[in-house]
Amino acid sequence: MTHRILLRAGHVLSMDPAVGDLPRGDVLIEDGWIAAVDREIGADAEVLDMTGRIVIPGFVDSHRHTWEASIRNVAPDATLDDYFVDILDTFAPLYTPEDVYAANLAGALECLNAGITTLVDWSHINNTPEHPDAAIRALTEIGIRAQYAYGSANTSLADYWFESKIAIPGDDVRRIRTEHFSSDAGLLTLALATRGPGFCVNDVVTSEWALARELDIPITVHVAMGRLAGRFGMVKQLHDLGLLGPDTTYIHCCYLSDEEWRLVADSGGTVSIAPQVETQMGHGWPPVMKAIEHGLRPSLSIDVVTTVPGDMFTQIRAAFGAERARVNAASWQADVPVPDTMLTARQMLEIATRNGAHVAGLEDRTGSLTPGKRADVVAIDATALNVAPVHDAAAAVALSADVSNVETVIVDGVVRKRDGRLTADVARARRLVEESRDRLLAAKEARA
Repeated sequence: MTHRILLRAGHVLSMDPAVGDLPRGDVLIEDGWIAAVDREIGADAEVLDMTGRIVIPGFVDSHRHTWEASIRNVAPDATLDDYFVDILDTFAPLYTPEDVYAANLAGALECLNAGITTLVDWSHINNTPEHPDAAIRALTEIGIRAQYAYGSANTSLADYWFESKIAIPGDDVRRIRTEHFSSDAGLLTLALATRGPGFCVNDVVTSEWALARELDIPITVHVAMGRLAGRFGMVKQLHDLGLLGPDTTYIHCCYLSDEEWRLVADSGGTVSIAPQVETQMGHGWPPVMKAIEHGLRPSLSIDVVTTVPGDMFTQIRAAFGAERARVNAASWQADVPVPDTMLTARQMLEIATRNGAHVAGLEDRTGSLTPGKRADVVAIDATALNVAPVHDAAAAVALSADVSNVETVIVDGVVRKRDGRLTADVARARRLVEESRDRLLAAKEARA
């Protein structure tokens, strides 16, 4: 029997140029698919009244270390150098599979609560084969759309991040592929989270790229975050190794050379930017406009909740403010008008939705309210005092709304947040992540 949900009379921002915006429109969902988007739709369906709501596609977080939810805000003032020591060399070696499960459970719920319906989970905490199983189990239980990016272990900073000679275990990635991701059509898909040249010796780099391509899964790698990584010339090294391709997402990119930007664009690569982390932790200026100038479609990500908030509204504003500040300052210094290419609020919303789906390799199924795509939909309460009155709906979402205004969240046609409340067992997730916090802190103290 067909299950239908009709979102009625909302201000629909489809993010699909062919569908457009509907100041008063309906969205019909049938068996998890978007069946129609129009001014008025008649259907025998469960009706959700969207009057006074702005209806958008779900946000896409294209890079988050979800396992760090248990240690939220332990490094509020950290630089990138601090992060390697305080997190990867201190907490990461202490993580059990139970800690990973608790963090992914709470972290995925945090995403849904904030209107993030798709997540790239960059999971570099695979200290045993049970660790990835735990992470995947949590994502599955929560019902978020996610690309699980299998990363290295992190039991020793020296072993895994300084010219590392230890490759991600291919046999275990193959096991994960067979046991959990035999199909690429499900709510969860698989990627490989690699460390790349500069952090690993070339033999490790080439073996990990070969593994991903053997299994036909995407690759995601940090590059040019901070001057040190910029000096590695990671993209240039990958080019010299013959490894560039359209299957690779490059994270941060703050210190890419112009040559490297061209190499990424020419190879069909994609870009993920974490603007709050980049400005706050010293990675460099978020290169949103730089990516656009090279013909790329950048996406946004949260990265680490050890140091920054876990919602997309923060990232939108961090990128928007940082990039406009940078360009305004340069234009003032040169005594020239600001360029016509200055970022707009509408662009930021597109970057946080449709571009994110593009970077995650999922634009055929999410990222816009397009008939024929899966139904990942968010409704924002535009009657709230921090949003009303609405003059420009895209600007209202990008610049005024916050997590408290995320009223309805639907993933793959399933309502995951209704009337401002998650449908999951939030109390259990909070208890498990608090227990994980306590265990990790005790283990850290015992190790000191």
